[in-house]
Amino acid sequence: MSTSPASHGSQPPATTEHLAWRQHLPALASAAAGITQASDAWDAVSDSFCDHDGWPLDEKGYADGKVTRDAEAWKHVEVFLDHGPEVLAGVRAAASGADYVEGPISEDLRRLRGIDTTLERAGQIRHEWDQVMALMEGSMPGSREIYASRAQEIRNSEGWHYAHELSFQGPALARAGDYVANPMDPGQPSQTERAQVALARSTSANRGAPPASPPAPPASNAPAPRRSR
Repeated sequence: MSTSPASHGSQPPATTEHLAWRQHLPALASAAAGITQASDAWDAVSDSFCDHDGWPLDEKGYADGKVTRDAEAWKHVEVFLDHGPEVLAGVRAAASGADYVEGPISEDLRRLRGIDTTLERAGQIRHEWDQVMALMEGSMPGSREIYASRAQEIRNSEGWHYAHELSFQGPALARAGDYVANPMDPGQPSQTERAQVALARSTSANRGAPPASPPAPPASNAPAPRRSR
C-alpha cells in the first residue's frame, strides 16, 4: 500500500477530523473568558446592593443585575453547546493515558469529568426554550414579545448554574485542546490567554454606552477564571 502523510500517523480522513474540531478552540476559549467576565462584573457590584448581612437593599437593582449577568453568560453557554461536544470528543481521542496521570493537562482533563452532564442539561434548557418559542408562534405580536422576554429571562436564570460550571470546565477544555492539538512553544500564549486579552479589549471599547443595570468593572484587571457567587 502507498504511504500516507506522517502527521499524527493517521490517514487523511483522521487528519481532517483533527483539524475540524481544532478550529473551534478560539471560540471556546473566548466563551470561557466571557462567562468569567460576566461573573466578575456582577461580583464587583453585587455587594453595593446589599446590607452588611447580604440582604438586598435595592431589590430591583439587584434583580436587574443578575438578569444582565445571566443573559450575558447564556450567550457564551450557547457557544459551548454548539462547539463543545465536538472539541471534547477530539480531546479525548487525542489525549493519551499518560496525559491523565501527569503532565501539563492532567488537572484540566480531570476537570472535564463532569462537562458531559453540564452540556447535556444546558442543552435540555435550550431545547425547552425552542419548544416554548414554537408554541408561541401563533401568538399576537405584542403578547408574544412579552411572553418571549419572560421565557428568555427564565432560561437564562436556569442556565446560570451551567454557565458557572463552564467557568471552570470551559477553560480546562480549551487548554487541553490547545495542548493535544498543537503543543505550543513555552513563550507562545495559549488561545485561552489570547481570547481573554481580546475580550478585555472589546469590553473596554464598548464601555462608552451606559448599561441598563449595574456597570461592569474596568476590564483591565479581569482576573483568571475563579469561583463566583
